[in-house]
Amino acid sequence: MRLIVPPSGAGVRLDRWLAAAVSHVSRARLQALIEAGGVRVDGAATKRARRLRAGEVVEFEIPPLPSETLVPEPFALSVVYEDEHVLVVDKPAGMVVHPGAGLATGTLAAAALAHAPSIAGVGGPRRPGIVHRLDKGTSGLLVVAKSQAAYDALVAQLASRTVGRRYLAVVHGRMRGAAGTVDAPIARDPQRRQRMAVRPAGRGKRAVTHWRVLERFPDHTLVEARLETGRTHQIRVHLASLGHPVVGDATYGPRSRSPIEIGGLALHAARLTLVHPVARERMEFVAALPPRLERLLSHLRDGK
Repeated sequence: MRLIVPPSGAGVRLDRWLAAAVSHVSRARLQALIEAGGVRVDGAATKRARRLRAGEVVEFEIPPLPSETLVPEPFALSVVYEDEHVLVVDKPAGMVVHPGAGLATGTLAAAALAHAPSIAGVGGPRRPGIVHRLDKGTSGLLVVAKSQAAYDALVAQLASRTVGRRYLAVVHGRMRGAAGTVDAPIARDPQRRQRMAVRPAGRGKRAVTHWRVLERFPDHTLVEARLETGRTHQIRVHLASLGHPVVGDATYGPRSRSPIEIGGLALHAARLTLVHPVARERMEFVAALPPRLERLLSHLRDGK
């Protein structure tokens, strides 16, 4: 759609004017579209609070609502552990965990539903069994609940921060010090709504990442990162805030080009610990580095 702002729209917030102009679409959905960069004013994406001027051209496309029913897709999963309540998989880089804006197929949720049809109805209809997620470019361990009891228990564990999650990351630059903690709030970046950012106290959710150096190279560092909280893009944002963006992360690192092609981020969820939601036993899972990151480390070690 292409609309021209009339004189009566001058000074009105973009989201409010658009909600009145496109009455068949909810304001919440329009706000989400604006935040995702899907609404352009005079050719540029902008914020929903932007005050309009008469004569400006507002362009956008309303995507169709996704189906509330997830269609199973039978493709291979790397299963690390499975019983009647829990499924632990090693997600490859490049796979999205559940359907979202612009992506309806090829997700881990759809593959898990084909693998274990009993998870239908566990949690949300578009993300059955999914209690946490990994970014598309991140590989590694992810737990899926196969029963409602398991889902409720795992969500509670995540909320109480008793699930242990350790990641391995290769970052740009030689990090100083042996270890440290980043305790900095994270919220959506007010300048670039498609990404997250460290924000002043009171303007974001508390986020805590513990890190320690495992190996140094001339221009890179292998780091272990342990999550205390689980915010969107937390490790990527926190490491970038230290001046050491994850290799392969074009969103948070202007210098993030990888020395070799790795097909995603140099970030891997390597270790996961949790209490079994029914048996109540402490469980620990480990996922070895994928070949793509082994090749990167081999390349860096050869350059020492």
